[in-house]
Amino acid sequence: MNKFWVIALDVYKKNIKSISFLIMILVPFIASGAFYLIGYFADGMNSVDKIAVYANEPAIAQTFVDQSGDDFEFEIVDSKEQGQQQLADKDADALLVITASGDTLQGELLSESSMGQALELTIQQLLTGLQSSFRASELGLTAEQVAVLSEVAPLDRQKVSFDENVEMTHGEDNTAMQSLVSMIATIILFFFIITYAQIIAQEIASEKGTRIMEVILSSTRAQTHYYAKLTGVIMVAATQLVAYVAIFGGSYFWIKDNPMVKDLLANFSTDGIFGPFLVFAIVFVFLGILIYSVLSALCGSLVNKAEDTAKAIIPVTYLSLGGYMLGIVLGGMDPHNVVLRVTSYIPFLSSYIMPVRLANDTVGIGGALISVGILAVTTIVLMLVSAKMYKSNVLIYNDNGILATLKQSLVLMKNEK
Repeated sequence: MNKFWVIALDVYKKNIKSISFLIMILVPFIASGAFYLIGYFADGMNSVDKIAVYANEPAIAQTFVDQSGDDFEFEIVDSKEQGQQQLADKDADALLVITASGDTLQGELLSESSMGQALELTIQQLLTGLQSSFRASELGLTAEQVAVLSEVAPLDRQKVSFDENVEMTHGEDNTAMQSLVSMIATIILFFFIITYAQIIAQEIASEKGTRIMEVILSSTRAQTHYYAKLTGVIMVAATQLVAYVAIFGGSYFWIKDNPMVKDLLANFSTDGIFGPFLVFAIVFVFLGILIYSVLSALCGSLVNKAEDTAKAIIPVTYLSLGGYMLGIVLGGMDPHNVVLRVTSYIPFLSSYIMPVRLANDTVGIGGALISVGILAVTTIVLMLVSAKMYKSNVLIYNDNGILATLKQSLVLMKNEK
């Protein structure tokens, strides 16, 4: 154990004191600050788009002028040709031609470049509203009657449950907040895997590239060296996570009065978050980081030199990206999808998928426990197998690629029995 901690602490201290670790800590805050500044200056420096409007009925064009806002300004022109001339002279950014025929409106937006979906949607809504008003007048409907017909029907979602007597009871719906937490957990998991897969593989491969593994293994067991390296890097990841918690916790006193934060906390339910859901989310993130770390270490032990680790961890990256996309995209669109139900029990993917299903209440505690058990057993088995293979892997120098090295390692491990 003394040798184990010497190696683990050496890896930990080396990474903690590096500039790259400080950059990893600061990157999320630098990125957030950059996005804030971009948004701030963009709001203050946005130019107003000028749209020339021509309609065969002047009242229609005037309606659009009355809808001018901070981002765009409509201006009436006397003819389509005048609008085209303004567009050619750069006096207008676009030309809107509206043709009214009975109770039907036809709009045509002319521009040299895209005006953006926001403006196009606004014009579409205005045209639709005017056309509805014309048709309502033809039918003899008043403005109040049109408003009644256009009124949106309310939809109130209620979470219910049933007891043994099939009696239904209403419960509190915390899926929105739980979905937000699961999304944050998914992003954290993906970020840590992508970041530390390279570091772990680099640590494992660094000494192999210097051809001193024979000396190291003469003074300590291969498994001890492997577990110590893995533990050291995981300690670095844990330190970074603790640093984020401390920073965000300390900054709460400065941001708690922010309107966005207030709105978020107003919908915050401690009963919906601080319970089994949060426990499972943390467990899945931890096991996800651990199993991908073990896989990264295995890939790192198969390369000849540290420079090849980027190629070696490509399977880790793609596998993690697949789980991330399933959790973020498909999980948000259709949490009942059969693909999610199946992948939530598959190791490597379940760390991303099961928290999403738990957040949407599409799986119970029993299903989550089964998924955790499968993931934990797979992680332990992979760790034991990779540690056993480590001694053979680090002593093999094969220029035919990772698969050839893996095949040779399996043969050597089999012969050792």
